[in-house]
Amino acid sequence: MNIYVGNLSYEVTEGDLSEAFGAYGEVASAKIITDRYTGNSKGFGFVEMPNDAEGKVAIESLNGQELKGRTLAVNEARPRPERRPRSGGNGGNGGGGGFGGRSSGGFGGRSGGGRY
Repeated sequence: MNIYVGNLSYEVTEGDLSEAFGAYGEVASAKIITDRYTGNSKGFGFVEMPNDAEGKVAIESLNGQELKGRTLAVNEARPRPERRPRSGGNGGNGGGGGFGGRSSGGFGGRSGGGRY
């Protein structure tokens, strides 16, 4: 079972999550989501528990409980929505660059040479 844990204090570590959920059963993994540029916590994470019954007990027990000064929001994680592929040469609205806004690119957006 994949479990969402929100409203985490920025001081909470993956070890803290694993320890808190480990009181209710086996924890396969605990992951705190971080900003890719700064490395700082985004204030939420996910815990994977292989036994669904233990996971449900952990959710019921920990939701609304305090951990390092913050009240946890704990529930079963929803499946991640599919993301649209980024444009990068495989279709879509990639844009042509330049200043004119036309797909030919360049400063004026015109494809002719020499004159604007």
